[in-house]
Amino acid sequence: MTEASPTTTSGTAPSRWTRGLRLLRPSHAHSVFSASILLAVSSIASSVIGLARGKYIAWLFGAGPQTDAYMAAFRLPDLMNNFLVGGAVSITFVTLLNRYRERGEEAEGERVLFIVLNLMVLVLVAASIILMFFAAPFIRWTNPGFPPDQVELCAMMTRVLLPAQIFLFAGSLLGALLLVRKQFLYQAATPIIYNLSIIAFGVMLHRRYGVMSLAIGATAGFLIGSLGINAFGVARQRIRFRLGIDLHHPGLRTWLYMTLPLMFGFTLPFLDQYFAGFYASHGAGDITRLANAKQLFSAPMSMLAQAAGVAAMPFFAQLWASNKRYEFATGVADSVSHVVALGLLAASAMIALSHPTVGLIFGGGRFTPHDVTLTAMFFTFYTLSLFAWSAQSIYARAFYATGTTWLPMLASVVILFIAFPLYGAGYKSMGAGGLALASDAGILLQAITLAVLLHRRQMVSLASLDYKEMGRCLLAGLTSGFAVWIAIWGANTVLAHMPDQVLLQHARIYDACVLAIGITVWLAITKEILEKTGSSLPEIAMAKLRLY
Repeated sequence: MTEASPTTTSGTAPSRWTRGLRLLRPSHAHSVFSASILLAVSSIASSVIGLARGKYIAWLFGAGPQTDAYMAAFRLPDLMNNFLVGGAVSITFVTLLNRYRERGEEAEGERVLFIVLNLMVLVLVAASIILMFFAAPFIRWTNPGFPPDQVELCAMMTRVLLPAQIFLFAGSLLGALLLVRKQFLYQAATPIIYNLSIIAFGVMLHRRYGVMSLAIGATAGFLIGSLGINAFGVARQRIRFRLGIDLHHPGLRTWLYMTLPLMFGFTLPFLDQYFAGFYASHGAGDITRLANAKQLFSAPMSMLAQAAGVAAMPFFAQLWASNKRYEFATGVADSVSHVVALGLLAASAMIALSHPTVGLIFGGGRFTPHDVTLTAMFFTFYTLSLFAWSAQSIYARAFYATGTTWLPMLASVVILFIAFPLYGAGYKSMGAGGLALASDAGILLQAITLAVLLHRRQMVSLASLDYKEMGRCLLAGLTSGFAVWIAIWGANTVLAHMPDQVLLQHARIYDACVLAIGITVWLAITKEILEKTGSSLPEIAMAKLRLY
């Protein structure tokens, strides 16, 4: 997909700032690249704010029973969201709405959307009320290591979070109307508003409600950041809300056919937190440390895979609906090649700089040096699979773009039965760290399985991946990461002779300096190796930045 170069009314090309600001217009129709840039910037911003949220929670509450209860409180609401609406409603509706648009029946597609919205909101309201009574038994079952007072605290926060899934569903469904119009600003703003809401309510209410204030902030974040802004965006498009439910409409049956596999097929990326939490509940603070490590790991994963996947999804769906099979296959292969290559590069820096990164972001207050050390170890283990998380995210969306949901979900269920024993074995042999390694093994199997299924169905060939570019990035990452790790090891050896009190007083300053120097060294070595080996990544990145 190419675009003509934009010009101003005077006939001259607009400045870079003008082109950049144009991306922030709510009504701007994006290309794949501009959408990826916008969502990547959003991911960076939301990740920074999310890490600030994590820092605030760690400083105020540390890593212990209260924060473990808070992390576990999201599981039943998330399970309801996944089971009743598939957890990916915008993905399936983007595909469905594109089909109606290709047939020139856009208004009918909107009618189907509001039929589903009205029906599922009623279902979710009823489910939320029922599940509030089952919150405590569910928490006891999924967290066998929680004592009674921790179960009760977690159940209270679960009840606060359950209505948030109604706001999330409605906002995601309305957001699909905007995505098919290539309007991504509302999608980009959602996670930022969500994270800011948790921080704001925590600051305002923590003295009165304690850790409960964070759950209140999360629910408010979904109300404002998902339902509120997407409803505003739809209203700007002059799309009229329609009441009524037509259970016999063929569009509803089509949506159910596409979504039922997502409702009943649970994937490892979703259940990873349940598997890990089941075992980690036996160690006070382990759920929090694993969650903090996963949050830190998810920041680059969001920029690499989720931003690219969300941006590309409408275009994949449009190519498939237009019967452009070759363009679809090469587009998916290129996206996977890029995110895997970048994932290998990013992982090398993240592993080498894991301890100062965790120390700077989460250290201090009630989050002790011991908590920092364990979280850094978990973070290192999770990061080993960054490339696999990135690849499976793109491959899954390739299936969804074609309307094929049963096959990947069936494969995912099989993978779950294979993966679950790995968590038990990992915890038995290595404690909470073994849970992170089990997650790595499971997600690698998930990525390989999806890739092979697409290849065997002649949708996306494995031969079309850019193995040479991925190899160059692996070489550059290993070399630069090892160099940075050696430098940090030497600095730590020297500092080991200093008094512990001095080190504790200046720990954050030391971590910041190490990160700055380490990133600089890593960038210099990586750039040199990529250029020497003939990689196109540096040149492509600079050219696209100059273009936009």
